This record gives sequence, structure tokens and C-alpha cells, in this order.
Amino acid sequence: MDELTILEMQAKMESGELTAQELTRMYLERIQNLDPKINAVIELNPDALENAETLDAERRRGSVRGPLHGVPVLLKDNIDTHDKMQTTAGSLALAGSIAKQDAFLVKRLRAAGAILLGKTNLSEWANFRSTRSTSGWSSRGGLTRNPYALDRSACGSSSGSAAAVAANFCAAAVGTETDGSIICPSQTNGVVGIKPTLGLISRSGIIPIAHSQDTAGPMARTVADAAILLAAMAGVDPNDSATASAPVGEADYRSSLDPDGLQGARLGVPRKMAGSDERVLAVFEECIALIKQCGAEVIDPISMPTFDKFAKSEIEVLLYEFKADLNAYLGRLGPEARVHSLEDVIRFNQENAGRVMPYFGQERMLAAQKKGPLSEPRYLKALQRNLRLTRAQGLDAALQAYQLDAILLPSGGPAWMIDLVNGDSIPWDIESTSMPAVAGYPHITVPAGYIFGLPVGLSFIGAAWQESKLIRLAYAFEQAAKVRRPPQFRDTVAL
Repeated sequence: MDELTILEMQAKMESGELTAQELTRMYLERIQNLDPKINAVIELNPDALENAETLDAERRRGSVRGPLHGVPVLLKDNIDTHDKMQTTAGSLALAGSIAKQDAFLVKRLRAAGAILLGKTNLSEWANFRSTRSTSGWSSRGGLTRNPYALDRSACGSSSGSAAAVAANFCAAAVGTETDGSIICPSQTNGVVGIKPTLGLISRSGIIPIAHSQDTAGPMARTVADAAILLAAMAGVDPNDSATASAPVGEADYRSSLDPDGLQGARLGVPRKMAGSDERVLAVFEECIALIKQCGAEVIDPISMPTFDKFAKSEIEVLLYEFKADLNAYLGRLGPEARVHSLEDVIRFNQENAGRVMPYFGQERMLAAQKKGPLSEPRYLKALQRNLRLTRAQGLDAALQAYQLDAILLPSGGPAWMIDLVNGDSIPWDIESTSMPAVAGYPHITVPAGYIFGLPVGLSFIGAAWQESKLIRLAYAFEQAAKVRRPPQFRDTVAL
């Protein structure tokens, strides 16, 4: 089971060596045996084996839907599924909530033949409840741990999705990101993560933080697997206007899997964003040297003077949109739901503080509740500022000025110690996620190396709708570097 790729699964099922039902059962048994150490999976799909049997019958009749036919995937527990599984964002306030319909991306995955194996744990409310939260902890799901060292953080908010992929609990998984929630868990757990352009994947049916930054994305052990999952989820959704501009005709991405994809590429390094951790920078330098050997030109350094100018306005926008967007989502829930507004959630948390807030509070929610409507000038000014500083004066300016194919950065540093008393204490100062997250532009992280056995990643960041180009660059690096190795589930780091 370890490190089996999607195309290898397809080959085994095509030859008759393996069935979807056998594959699903093996993953279920692996989760049962190993997940108690990691706590990545919050719920299993009771219909997974039955769904696998149906897909096996289709294959026997000569009907194969595509590369995901019969392939088990896991979904983050803020993505709606209209089945026997709950969708709760890890919150006890939504425990028992069954979605009225599948999220659009879930419909796409089912149509592609993917088997929904279960839901993954996450930082509660996608890590937008408290200012001092612990990544990977939710009141419904408990704490997710890093499979490379069980006393280390799996980062957030897509903690369970990344840890499950790293631990070989599924073929691939789906996470979501507002700022860093795909990239950080992926790089910290040694897997590939793709945060796509805003609108490539529909936001419909996903418990939101902020519509101007939210997106789902694939998390997998290889770039090829992530590309296959991304292609299956991408599509125009009439219920999400952001998808209207998506170049869905290019959504195969397999033609981008070129081992010579770095040849002739121009990549820029904004040194001031790369942080000061000497160990991370040593890994980064090795990556740059390899990329040059693969035929790319690296412009180092480049200037991106706006990278640290929008932190306050980003939070301002997120607070406004969180209130508006969450109220809209919760307002669509049926009368059986415990909560129908952010105000209801705050009240539930206060009334159940012993179970919901034993370690940290709900400062973000309280701040969001004080915000007014999205018509307020303060919100509109902050949103305009964010987009100007991250697009026209940020990524677009740098990519055009230096004629770059992509920006190159360390994705992050090694996982930090879990601390439920004080919350997250991220020890590195790398600025890889906020610029593309606020701009709504694509970002891919690929395993780059290890520090005391803890993974660190390499980021490729590009212009809007340039997923194909970034996949080509990331795949070529991955094939040349061949860095990833599976976790050993150690209790702590081997020093």
C-alpha cells in the first residue's frame, strides 16, 4: 500500500490484480490499525465498500470513467456530502449535520468514479475561531498529529487531509485554504499540495471563511496524483460566479507532466520572503542548484516590496466576509440544525465551553460578529487594497518585470511542537502563502528535503490560471529531486 500512485492503482485494477473493493478495504484496515496514532480521519463512509462494488461492476462491463475510477479519496470535514457522513468543520455546534446536497466538487468526484472513503479532521472552523488556536485540533475530532513525529504539529487547517495522505490512508485527499491551509499542512507533512486560482474549483457547498480567498485543492503524494485530482474537481458551477472565468478546457493537466519541464524556465526568488532559518535556506539552496541543473534560469534576488504591507487589511476582509458568508451557509441549514448564524455558534460555544473551548477561545468569531455588512466602505477599501498590493503591485508586477514563469520560495520550515496550552508557535519567518492566497493566484508545494527527519517543501507561485505551467515546473523538480519518503510514526524527532 505504501506510496501506491493513482496510475499504479489503475493498472492493477485494469489487469485484475486488484479491485476497487479490495483497495478500499485495505485502506480502511490501514486506517483502523494506524490512525489511532495520527487521528487524521474524523469519520468513515459506511457506504464506501458498496460504492466500490458498484464501480467494480462498471469496470467489468467495460465502462471506466477515468483515472479516478475506483480510487479512494478523503475529504476535509468542511465539504458537504449528501450521504451518511456529517459535515461539521470539526465543530460540536454542527455535530449531526447532514448536507442537503453534495458540494459541486463532490459531484465532480463522484462522476469521475472516486470513492469517498471518509472525512478528515481539521483545525476547527478552518482555524478561524481563535487568535491562539492549536492547529489540527477540533472539538468534534480532537487533535491530529504529524506522522513524521507524533509530538509535532500537522499544521492547519487541512491537518487531517495532509497527515492522511502522508500516512498512506488514501490515494489522495481534498483540503481547503483561505491563507496557508493547504500549503502549510502539505509541506509540513511531506506531500504535494495545490492551492488553485480562485474559481478553478467551485466554492459551493464548502463551509466558508471568506469568498475572496477560499478555495479547495488537492493533496497527494505525487504531483501527478494531485494533478489528476485537480482536473476532476475543476469545472464551471452556475452557483459560483467565480468559476465562469476558469479555463476548464485545459483541465486535464496530464500533458503538463513533463520531466524536462524546467528546461528554459525563468524563476524568480524574492529573498526577503524566504525567511532567516539557515537550515531551511540550506535546503532551498540545494533546490535552486538542482533547478539550474535542469535547465532553468533563476533570477535571484527579485524585488516584491508589497509582500508585508497588507496583513491588517487581510484580517479586516476575512472578518467581514466570515460573518456574511458563514451566516449565509448556516442560514440554509434545516430546522433540525443547532445553529443558523454566527451569533448562534458563539452562543453554543459559550454554553458548551468545557467541551468546545477547553484550550482556546473564539476571539476571531467575536471580532467578526461586530462587523457590519459588506457594503461598508471600510470593508470595500480593505478589499481593494488587498487586491492592488498582491496583484497589480505584487505578483503580476514581479512576474512581468522579470519575465518570470513562476516565483520560487521555501514553503515553510519543520513542524513545531504541539502546545495546547499556548497554541501554535511557528518558529520560522517564511512568507510563502499570504501573497498568492490574498491575490487568489495558484501555489504548489512539493517535498524539498528534511530537517531532523521533518519535511520541508518548495513553493512554485504563478499568475492566475497558470496551473498547467506550475504543474509542469513542480513535476520536473519532483522527478529530478525524488525527495519524498514515507513517515515512520516516531513518537518524537530522532536527534
